Amino acid sequence: MIKVTRSVIPSLFTIMNLFSGFIAIKAAMVDSDFVTAGWFILLGAIFDVFDGFMARLTHSASEFGVELDSLADVVTFGVAPSAMLYKLFFFRFGGLGLLVAALPAMCGAIRLARFNVQLVGFDKDYFRGLPIPAAALLIISYAIFYHLHPDPKLASATYDGAMFVVAISASLLMVSTIKYDTMPKPSLRALKAHPIKYAIYIAGVVLTILSKGSAIFPLFVLFVMHGVFRSLWDRSRRLLTERRALAIFDQEAFDDEEKDTFGI
Repeated sequence: MIKVTRSVIPSLFTIMNLFSGFIAIKAAMVDSDFVTAGWFILLGAIFDVFDGFMARLTHSASEFGVELDSLADVVTFGVAPSAMLYKLFFFRFGGLGLLVAALPAMCGAIRLARFNVQLVGFDKDYFRGLPIPAAALLIISYAIFYHLHPDPKLASATYDGAMFVVAISASLLMVSTIKYDTMPKPSLRALKAHPIKYAIYIAGVVLTILSKGSAIFPLFVLFVMHGVFRSLWDRSRRLLTERRALAIFDQEAFDDEEKDTFGI
């Protein structure tokens, strides 16, 4: 009985995540209240953090919980942002707009399916590809704080173009192989192991509160670009190492050939 009760606790948070996504879809598609939709997606992200925390706290992590969490995530962080994007902006572009608006939902589903089948051997310090909650918050924070409330000094075409860039980039990054840092676990051991990560996350939360949410988009842009630049840096280092190794191998082969030629 105790075991069953423990397993229910994190699932309740997951269900609240799913319910938040449903309310966000209703707010966007029926009421055209995009601000409310965005805040409910953010609320879903908070529930998403707490379901994992409660699963670890109660020692009730299970395959059922993992699958339920993915189903909730694809609704709240995939379908809800896609519905919001279409009703807010992309409906103006016919079939092309429908396709672009659907990208977060489709790529998010692929991202979660890939994650679930790669749980064995999963690197707990990094995600492979942009996490779907991060992609959703990147999209909705731009839509709410920049597209809906544009700077009058900038042309509307700038914001329209940026909407395409944000939606497509966030979607493609989800199915990429770029590494992104996982959120550090709230424990003293994790704090000692990753003090810089904790400081950055706390600073981000403080900035978000002080800016009344408008700092979410630039903060997530920095998070996204950090992963991209780190991936490029790691790839360039690997290529440089491989070239050096190849040069050494070629030099050794040349030296051996010279020795054979001169009978040394």
